[in-house]
Amino acid sequence: MYKDTERLNSGVPWSLVSMTIILASIFLLLSSFKIYLSSQIYYESKKVNDLRQDVSVLRAENVMLKNKVEALRFKNRVTDPLFIMDQEGALD
Repeated sequence: MYKDTERLNSGVPWSLVSMTIILASIFLLLSSFKIYLSSQIYYESKKVNDLRQDVSVLRAENVMLKNKVEALRFKNRVTDPLFIMDQEGALD
């Protein structure tokens, strides 16, 4: 008689219904947490890739600027008459 009052009209016990709801809630909670973490990891890795690309571009620009500076130094030393006279005076 106790079991009859514990069942729903369809014959499913309340404990099974409540257990199913609890398990579904836990599953949804864990799934949403995983989705949140996955999206956060995706956006952080996207930022890291953008920063790596920026670093690569800046390193290439740095090499290019060093080459330009070296070319300007060479041009300045070759075309600067005072530098040439100082070099000739140092040799005498």
